[in-house]
Amino acid sequence: MTKADIITSRLYNQQLSEPAFITPEQVVSWMGAMQSQEYAMAKWAIALRANNLDESAIEQAFNEGKILRTHLMRPTWHFVSPADIRWLLALTAPRVHAFNAYQYRKNGLDNTVFSKCNAIIIQQLEGGKFLTRNALNEAFVEAGIVTDGVGLSCLMMQAELDGIICSGPRQGKQFTYALLDERVASTRPFTQEEALTELVKRYFTSRGPATMQDFVWWSGLTTKDAAKGVNNLPSDFAKTKIDGQEYIFKPAGTKDLMHPNHSFLMPDYDEYGIAYKNRNAILPSKAPNEEQAVFAYNRMVVINGVIAGSWQRTVKNGILHIEVVPVYPLTTQENEIIANSIERFKAFLGG
Repeated sequence: MTKADIITSRLYNQQLSEPAFITPEQVVSWMGAMQSQEYAMAKWAIALRANNLDESAIEQAFNEGKILRTHLMRPTWHFVSPADIRWLLALTAPRVHAFNAYQYRKNGLDNTVFSKCNAIIIQQLEGGKFLTRNALNEAFVEAGIVTDGVGLSCLMMQAELDGIICSGPRQGKQFTYALLDERVASTRPFTQEEALTELVKRYFTSRGPATMQDFVWWSGLTTKDAAKGVNNLPSDFAKTKIDGQEYIFKPAGTKDLMHPNHSFLMPDYDEYGIAYKNRNAILPSKAPNEEQAVFAYNRMVVINGVIAGSWQRTVKNGILHIEVVPVYPLTTQENEIIANSIERFKAFLGG
């Protein structure tokens, strides 16, 4: 397996080269979880992995609760399927709580405060109500619980991690919270081993070829847990060594990989970059080394699976403009590819 093979397989498995899905919930379920702190760009990440989805369709799916947004794994926002949210929280929340422990202590938050705030949240939201963070904070203040922005974020994240709240529909551009048990139908609880095995399987199916270290970075779980999950993978998963590292993947039929070329405007924190600790496969060899460290996080231009530059959007006089900054001189063909990618993004926005 070569670098080109890794790129081709990842593009296919991430549903970027030949999307098989038509709804946002299908994409999110396939991916297991999708980083989404940049909400607008996270919607674009879903659209890249589906056929003919525009922004309004994804917004509607979110508002209807067909996809949810909460804190999972690493302490950041993720899109997740309602069917998966409970077992994912049970598996990953303890690690996130451990990561957040310093901030909890720094802001004077302990189990007594959390219990009091959780009771207030339940009281305010029960009955199918949806409230913004500021509205819930007003109830905290009335009860004598006053904290700053970081402390409030910790209070809300703790309630998410404990499975009390999840995302509700947006009110204009404002996000709301809902009670998880009212927003999501009950699901069969997973054992810790079942949840671990399912997450590992979902990751290497949707993002392989990848290493166990990639999974540890993405999931926030321990190397010991990762090794246990990998050992539980079904026999149809393959392993191969490249440059001394073991890559795990689920092989696809040759006919499925006959169209490896794919180009797009990659969103911030897209899973094509952020899901891997080692991102060498998608880095341009022509780019200065000091620029490559940020390639997985910013908005990047991808040509045939490899980063070719960055992009930014601005709106002037109601007109959307996309500025591309390449990391090397582009050919006429590459400029045409980028122009097509820009038109695809504009179509997603309804332009």
